[in-house]
Amino acid sequence: MPVGYDISLQRYTDGRKVRIPEDRGLTQSLRGFDGYSNIVDYIVRITHRIWESSDHRGAPRDVDYIGACYTPDSMVYDDYGLQLGNAKIISDTHHTTGAFPDIVLDAEEVIWAGDDEVGFHTSHLTRIIGTNTEPSRYGPPNGAKVNVLAMANCVALENDIFLEHVLYNTSAMLQQLGLDLWDEAARLAADPPPGWPRSQEIWNGLRLAAAPPRPLYEAEPVTGFDPDAFARSVHDSIWNQDRSAIAAHYGSSFSFDGTTDRKFSGTEAYRTYVDELRTCFPDLTLQVDEVYWMGNQDDGWLISTRWSAEGTHSGGTLYREPTGCSCQIWGITQWRVENGRVTREWQLFNEFDLMMQIERTRHG
Repeated sequence: MPVGYDISLQRYTDGRKVRIPEDRGLTQSLRGFDGYSNIVDYIVRITHRIWESSDHRGAPRDVDYIGACYTPDSMVYDDYGLQLGNAKIISDTHHTTGAFPDIVLDAEEVIWAGDDEVGFHTSHLTRIIGTNTEPSRYGPPNGAKVNVLAMANCVALENDIFLEHVLYNTSAMLQQLGLDLWDEAARLAADPPPGWPRSQEIWNGLRLAAAPPRPLYEAEPVTGFDPDAFARSVHDSIWNQDRSAIAAHYGSSFSFDGTTDRKFSGTEAYRTYVDELRTCFPDLTLQVDEVYWMGNQDDGWLISTRWSAEGTHSGGTLYREPTGCSCQIWGITQWRVENGRVTREWQLFNEFDLMMQIERTRHG
């Protein structure tokens, strides 16, 4: 894991003063990659090249470049299920860029680990901004502007991403498009997109993909603050036990950005949010699937945690009347941690897919 921030988004963009810098920053060994300086440069530039209409030199959007940086048999676990192969990713990206021709994907954080021998792991927090001026799978254009967080955890080697877990925050996008989430969930549950619903095999694969055989805090223990042990313990306390970690390990005024445009600050608001979800799924059982991080004790830590959970929709009213639906929930959380306390949290989970699961049960 990187022990500092010499290769980081903040350093690369000069504190986010520039999105796509001329100076690409420090170089690191990138065997087989296409001329990028470091792994942050790779993630930011391929995203820009694939998704955006032009750069300052007038270069056009290049969606087909996906073929050069995703393997033909790549596995992408998204909001709806498993998408196989770079041809499917190219098709889906053409669809989205067609519906939002002015789309921008602005990187807000990149947490990375690994190297060019075993592969790079990257957790890319980005903001998707665009105007719906053309038809999409969600209906005719209405000119609505969207501004949503998305998060992608990728594994790449020799310029190729071969595994990705990505949450597009579909519920936030649909809400900003002015659509009723429950109506749309019922419609798509009856006429589902590719990959949905997941089979048990695909759900198991989503959870196991890139997960270490043993937690790193056991396999590779460290002296002092251990980000892996910290992430696992805090998630277990909050979602499976007594939530004591909220008071013990969160700053009292920490900031939260989450799924479906949730945004708040402070531990009391966080406890309310957790209680609301746990009330809906009283038997919720969450497991941490993967953790990686960058940082040190003096400069603080950036930690990415991918997690998954199962629970029965048997309480609360957040998701309407309980249905008894056995639900699959998965998410990615990024933290900024200073002096053993979380000072910022970004968390996305498959909320719209969760609503589709509930609607499928409700309507048989």
